[in-house]
Amino acid sequence: MDAMPDLTHASTPGTTIHPTAIIDPRAQLGTGVTIGPFCTVGPDVVVGDGTTMVSHVVADGHTTIGAGVTLFPFCSVGLQPQDFKYKGEPTRCEIGDRTHIREHCSVHRGTVTGRGITSVGSDCLLMAVVHVAHDCQLGNSVIVANNVVMGGHVSIGDHAVIGGAAAIHQFVRIGRAAMVGGVSGVEGDVIPFGSVLGNRARLAGLNVVGLKRRGFDKAQIQRLHIAFRALYREPGIFAERLAATRERFGTDPLVAEMLAFIDADSHRGMIRAS
Repeated sequence: MDAMPDLTHASTPGTTIHPTAIIDPRAQLGTGVTIGPFCTVGPDVVVGDGTTMVSHVVADGHTTIGAGVTLFPFCSVGLQPQDFKYKGEPTRCEIGDRTHIREHCSVHRGTVTGRGITSVGSDCLLMAVVHVAHDCQLGNSVIVANNVVMGGHVSIGDHAVIGGAAAIHQFVRIGRAAMVGGVSGVEGDVIPFGSVLGNRARLAGLNVVGLKRRGFDKAQIQRLHIAFRALYREPGIFAERLAATRERFGTDPLVAEMLAFIDADSHRGMIRAS
């Protein structure tokens, strides 16, 4: 990137740019932005109001960073994907509002063979040394602990929690409010509200702690528990248990969400209970 320091951005209201930072003149900076020492911002980057780059941050590519985001030292967003098929196409990267991206994280832009965009939602926390590969899609309020790695095309629903050092295979889907235990190898899809752990990960139950934190009441959780046991703990063929669970509990919104997730196309197949 052949960017030169751009003093014109200093006139943006409330914006502070350290003299060692390199900001391409074509980059768009909102109001109240703080860019610390040795940061680099490319020509197609848009930075929202009140966002802070602490130091040594690199933002490049067609990247949009929302308002109130904090990017910590040595993280990078929007760099080209680790994919030999990528030939410099103008694919995208998006970071939602108020998200925190900690030290040494990397969020790569998408590919034309995928979604064309890598996105991290609002109010997320990516702890240190997290890698979000090309075409991944993280929802809102997702927490990803230290040293987690994601292959390309991973999808993670709102309020999911990924434990430290977990490894998530390409094309895996992780449902809303699910929990992945630390040091888990995740090769298949994780149902909404599910809790998986192990190497390789197995479906251990429901993410009850996460459900309570999200404000679901005791009766809702109890109905989900009964449906989960009918689906995963009863004897017989899974397809028959699925049909029986749908007939008995299909009108419950949380159960219906879980069943719809199971019904949807899956590249990797579902993680089943052990």
